[in-house]
Amino acid sequence: MKTLFCEIQSLFERTYASVGINLEECLIDSRRSRQLEALAGAQARELSSLARTFLGTAGGRLHVAIYYSQWLVEQLENNDPRAGLCEENIRALIPFVEEIKHAIHAALNFQRGERPSGEESYARNLELQSQVDTCLELLLFVAFFRRPGGITEADRKWLRFHMFESESGNRHQSANLGDRYRETTQLAASYTCFLEGIHAERRAHEIQTFHALGYDEKRIRILSLCDRKTRPS
Repeated sequence: MKTLFCEIQSLFERTYASVGINLEECLIDSRRSRQLEALAGAQARELSSLARTFLGTAGGRLHVAIYYSQWLVEQLENNDPRAGLCEENIRALIPFVEEIKHAIHAALNFQRGERPSGEESYARNLELQSQVDTCLELLLFVAFFRRPGGITEADRKWLRFHMFESESGNRHQSANLGDRYRETTQLAASYTCFLEGIHAERRAHEIQTFHALGYDEKRIRILSLCDRKTRPS
């Protein structure tokens, strides 16, 4: 039986491409997470204590480490999302999925010749893309449990609240980190709203096009699409 982790990775790879590795083998414990945090520098200490992804390169290879807190793991074990999404598991499921997305996007970027870097555009690109994909994937979860009916407007509002609004008041000592999360969250919220309003075939093509863009290009595309959508006809 596939684990939840493997099912999410498989679903994502069907949308884009295989990364060629089982990312579940990249999971680390809290001790190793603390070691990597110390190596990553001061800003890493401000990242969420619930889940983290560490990236690096050595010997021409990409190295990935994914950490989940015991609290997060217990929430998902006690309230398996494959039995339905609810208030008891959504707060844990979102970072669980996002970290898998971070790792997969980093691997796909690496396959295209883009190495992990300390540049802000690299971090924002991973964050924006993972938020977009997480929202879309969780909508699939909701749709599965709503069959044969469909996703209701209340479902969408509930999911979007937890994705884009419930953590909006978080404060970071680093102004740059705070700005990163504010901007990527606003962009992801706008873009996913746009995607929900277009035909499925066009959506699939749009997602593929979007994925291949760099951060600045993604930002410009989102602002352009959303401006076009709200412009009077």
